[in-house]
This record gives sequence, C-alpha cells and structure tokens, in this order.
Amino acid sequence: MATFKTTVRYKRADGFYQVYIRVVHRTKTGYIKTDKFVTDKQLSKSGEIKDPVVNEYCSRAILHYNDMINRTDVSQYSISELIDFLLNSETEVCFSEYALQFIARMETEGHERNAKNYRLAVNHLERYLGTNRIMFTVLSPSVLKKWIESMSLTNRAKEMYPTCIRQIFKKALVDLNDEERGVVRIKYNPWLKVNIPKSDSTVQRAISAEACREFFNRPLPATKMISSLPELGRDVALLSLCLGGINTVDIYNLKKGDYKDGIIGYKRAKTRSSRRDEAYIEMRVEPFIQSTFDKYLSTDANEEYLFNFHGRYSNSDSFNANVNIGIRKICQDMGMKKEDHYCYYTFRHTWATIAQNDCDANLYEVAFGMNHSHGLNVTRGYVRIDFTPAWELNAKVIDFIFFSNKKSKQGKALDFEAPKDALFRISPKRMIYGRAYFKGEVVAELTDIGFSNVDEVIARLVKQLPKDIPTGCNVQFRLLNCDTQKEAVYERSKGKGF
Repeated sequence: MATFKTTVRYKRADGFYQVYIRVVHRTKTGYIKTDKFVTDKQLSKSGEIKDPVVNEYCSRAILHYNDMINRTDVSQYSISELIDFLLNSETEVCFSEYALQFIARMETEGHERNAKNYRLAVNHLERYLGTNRIMFTVLSPSVLKKWIESMSLTNRAKEMYPTCIRQIFKKALVDLNDEERGVVRIKYNPWLKVNIPKSDSTVQRAISAEACREFFNRPLPATKMISSLPELGRDVALLSLCLGGINTVDIYNLKKGDYKDGIIGYKRAKTRSSRRDEAYIEMRVEPFIQSTFDKYLSTDANEEYLFNFHGRYSNSDSFNANVNIGIRKICQDMGMKKEDHYCYYTFRHTWATIAQNDCDANLYEVAFGMNHSHGLNVTRGYVRIDFTPAWELNAKVIDFIFFSNKKSKQGKALDFEAPKDALFRISPKRMIYGRAYFKGEVVAELTDIGFSNVDEVIARLVKQLPKDIPTGCNVQFRLLNCDTQKEAVYERSKGKGF
C-alpha cells in the first residue's frame, strides 16, 4: 500500500520552500510537486508544515490519491509508474500532440511519404475545428461525421483523411490506455459509430497514342526563364512514358549507383516499405530516350544522385510541381481547356493503357512492368526476378507511340536479347535502311551504303524532311543495319539536333 505525506525538501534562494507530497511505494520514495510555497515561519522546528491552508490543500490531494489507488490494483506499479498514474490518468489528453509524435515516429522509421498523408489529414482536421490543440474528448462521433461530410465533394480525401485519423486514434488507445491496470486516459472510441466513405474510382488519366504524338512533337512555348519549365515537363514526361511509367520521386531519388550498363535499378518509394521485395525493379534505358536521359545526368563528381535535379529543386515534391507546371504550359499552348490539361500521372496511366490495349499485354504483364505487387509480394521476396519481359513490353509501347501511326505498328524499339555494346554499328560497306518519323508518320526514307556513323545517316534523312515541321519539334529516326539486322532509334529536335 502506498503512503503519502506532505513535506518540503530544500530552501530556495529566495527563502521559500516548495511543498511536495512524498509517496512511498514498495520501499521506494518519490515526490509529487505542488504549487504551494511556505517560509521558515510556516514550519515547525521538526520541519512540519504549520500553515492550515497548505495542509488542507495537501490533505484533499492525498485523499484523492488514496481513492484512486483504492479503485485500482497498483501493487505491481513501480514508484514512477504510480506517480504517472496519479498525475496523468485523469488529465485530458491532447490529440494534436499525440498525432505529432505519431507522425514523427513514422518519419524516423522511413515512412516519409505516408507520414506526409497523415500530416495532411491532421492539418485538415485542425483547420476544420479551428484549433491546433484538439483534445481526444472533442472527437465525438457527431464531430467526426460532420468533418467527413465536409469532404463529401472530394475524390480521395473523404476516405484517406478519416482513415489516417482513425489509425492515429487506434494507436493512442494502445499507447495511452492500460485496461489491465485500470488506466483509461481515452474514455471511448468514437470510430465504432463512424462509417468512412469510399473514395471515388480512380480517374482514367490515360490519353491516346495520337495525343501523345501531338504533345511530344509540338514546339515548346517561348519562355523568358533560363531553365524552361515546358522543356523540363516534356522531357520528364517522356522519361516516364519510356521507363515503364516511373514516378517523379523515383527519378529524383535515383543515385549514380542505380544506373549500370544501360539499366536503372531502384526501389519504388511509394511501396518499398510495405513489400517484402522492397518494390525493387530494373528497367532498361532504350536508345530512343538516351539523349534525353543523358541531358540531365549530374556532372558533379561529388554528387551521389544520378540527375542534376537536386541542384535545382529542394525536394521531390518541388520537382514534381515544376514538372506539372511545365506540362500544363504545353497543354495551355495547345489550346486545351484547363480541365483537360495533362499531368505527370497522365503518362504513367497512358503507358499502362497502351501496353494493355495496343501491345497485347495482359493485366498481369502491365502490373509487372509498372512494379505493382499484383498480389505476389511474398513470392517476389523469394525469387530473383528476371525483368526482361518488362523491358520488352516497354519497347513495344515506345514502338507503338513513336514509330507507328494510328493504323500500323513497325518493328521493335530494341531487341531485348541483344547486348548493349553490339546493338548498332555502321561502316561504309554496310547497307543502312533509315526512316524518319514525325507524329508517327514516315516522312523520310533511304536505303544506301557509305555511311561512317549515325549522324551522317540522320543528316541525309534531314534533307528529305518536310519544310513545314515547326522549329522545336522532335523527329524520330529509325536506322536498320541490313547486314546484321540490328536496329537503333534516335530522336532529334529541329533547331537543336538538326
């Protein structure tokens, strides 16, 4: 049984003694600080407090503490646990403070992107209630229902935000309540009476191959900025479309060690913490986008990241925002309505749609190429994955979009079995069959010998190009070595590449 006694401990520099309630439990001693003070005149020679007001206050506190321990089995509590129980079990708990600690733990454990969603949910709830100190007692079923109702017109937030808040609440029930010891700081769980609505179906952002050709072959709008956002938006969208729909955060976080022998290997940021295989995938950089890929490679020997985006943007969110601004500027220049503007995810969805609808891939193959777990995340953790089927599908998507028109397909972008160093070589004695494409249409063609390198072939094809191709538009070139049957594809921009 714990015992209590009013006492003082030491004299302060100002001559006052702070009053404490001494707690003795299981032969250990602890002290509970009060807000009362006494002087030497209020103490007896033996150190006992003589002030009746102070003694009455402390007596009431001791009576309350005795009542609390009589109602709860505290026999196994340590002295610190007992004092914490006496001081905090009836104190109103702040949800906002607990949520901050919860989110900080998520970030420490490497769940930064999920932590961002939780922070957005907490911030939205605080704005709705008009305070950044929400108490657990405030979160009643009626309050939560009204909050969720306020998000009824949103597509995803009406499900995601309440789900995040509920997860924080459930963890708080475990951390702050101890029913076995009678510690119940959170009195009830309001979520038992709250239904969370389902988010709207994912908007199909995919566009047609014809729309892609129009977008990527359009002259960039003029800009006064040193770094052209439309150019950034177009180039990064092209990288996504031609690298299996890779996300901007993964492009931003690629390191030099992730790129070897023409192949990038990375762990998808969105799902690496929730999958046994850490969402690892390898994707080959097709020759078609090699020049765009190389344009943004970091030249700083001390830089660990593959691309130079870290020198221009503070984080992946800023990078993604600027890419989307660039894409929207192109859409605006194309005369599109604001609600029809593309975004970066448009091209990830487009990759999947064209792969399934136009390249004869089934949904399993599409999921594999886009690094979705497709229900086999445990199996993927055991198997050493061969990613060449994803490379082959990616090459088919590139071929359909950039090297065909609406009615036809023409060959592969790359033979996936061919080693990189033997893909394509030119010598004057070998016959070269070359074609130039603009918006998927063949606009120039030749078959000849006498070429020493790729640039000579492209230069000859350029002479045949229509004069009305606008400056800044991209033209694709497909070259076939008729003797070795090796093929390569390239892209050049009018005004820069030719």
